Amino acid sequence: MLLIRNTQVLKSPMTVRSRPSCTPKSQKTSKPSPIPGFWSSRSAWKRAAVNTTRCLVGCTIGDFSAMWYLQSAHPQLGITAIMALSMAGGVTTSLLLETTLLRYGRDRLAWRAAAQTAAGMSMISMLTMEVAENMVDYHLMGGAVQFDSPSFWAAALVSTVAGFLAPLPYNYYKLRRFGKACH
Repeated sequence: MLLIRNTQVLKSPMTVRSRPSCTPKSQKTSKPSPIPGFWSSRSAWKRAAVNTTRCLVGCTIGDFSAMWYLQSAHPQLGITAIMALSMAGGVTTSLLLETTLLRYGRDRLAWRAAAQTAAGMSMISMLTMEVAENMVDYHLMGGAVQFDSPSFWAAALVSTVAGFLAPLPYNYYKLRRFGKACH
């Protein structure tokens, strides 16, 4: 199907006929003009989202893995210590993942340069992500990792979204203001 303005053209071997598309004529079909200003760069938002996602994967894997291990093997630590240690695990995993991506990805940095670049990333962004994830997880599940519970997976999804959204504006800001990726 081809869309031409507000009409769909349907091709068949014998005829070409047109019918109105799903958009009523009363609605405006023009795109809204972009908001001028600092926060309106689509390319910077896309890059910030990619950078934030890369960090989110490492943080989430490390955070939930450490939380699961510590709850299973060391429950006497208590939830506060477990969540603090799991945050450290999330940041560490994020750094390891980023180092590997910088080494083998598009950048092809040497291991030392990749590790230095990853270590020079924004700790503010990573800690914001970890705090947001853990606060939401604690609020919804009390910090408990229960792989067999649908409630856990729903809470994990919500906390992961919170972990993505919390540092996103900061990552965008760093890209626009300094031309540097945080991750």
